[in-house]
Amino acid sequence: MNRAINWLVLLAILAAVVGSFVYLGLDLRALVGNGGLEQMGEYATRFLSPDLSSGHLRAVGHGALETLAMSGLGTLLAMIFGLLLALPAAGRFGWPLQGAARLLLNGLRAIPELVWAALTVLAAGLGPNAGTLALALHTAGVLGRLFAEALENAPPEPAAAIRLQGGSQVAAFCFGTLPNLWPQLLAYSLYRWENNIRMASVLGFVGAGGLGQMLYTTLSLFQESQASTVIVAMLVLVLLVDAASDVMRQRYVRA
Repeated sequence: MNRAINWLVLLAILAAVVGSFVYLGLDLRALVGNGGLEQMGEYATRFLSPDLSSGHLRAVGHGALETLAMSGLGTLLAMIFGLLLALPAAGRFGWPLQGAARLLLNGLRAIPELVWAALTVLAAGLGPNAGTLALALHTAGVLGRLFAEALENAPPEPAAAIRLQGGSQVAAFCFGTLPNLWPQLLAYSLYRWENNIRMASVLGFVGAGGLGQMLYTTLSLFQESQASTVIVAMLVLVLLVDAASDVMRQRYVRA
């Protein structure tokens, strides 16, 4: 019986693949025929000789720093706003504010970063300001929900003990709840920073600055060697941020 079900699943997948090709009207013969493979090979070959001129490297370095700043500042703003929204979302101020905060968090993270970037470009103009706002808005929705769940699962005893000693609600949160949650909140934030450095490299395609905007410009002008340098810079930047995030996670989270 299980064997027959497995065969049916495989046939259904095969039928779905064939149906997708038919529905989309993909013409593989036009793709690989009439010199298509040769043209793709020549196009890929031009990417193997990146432009290492001093002027272009300075421009790429400026774009890399801009991308890094966008991701870092966007994540920091998201941490602040996410924590502020997480407090009412966790039910700390009653159910009306809890429902409103959760609705706002759902709306922020439901809209992708690229859509936020397209909207913020219209509001803030072209450049890194729009990219930073787009990353901050979407990431605030994600971190706010994660922070709220962490607050809901936090042990209440330390904060309750501070309140019994006459401490205020703010003091109970800062000294009773937050120290226990800080490693978890930092781990969430570092993970989102890793995601944001990748997304910040893409937001430039809608005019939000950084390496993405340089890549879009060079590809639009068919400058393959310059585009290759930008892609290499993106890879190096992502690897450096991943390494830095792992070091911080080892030092402040797992310790």
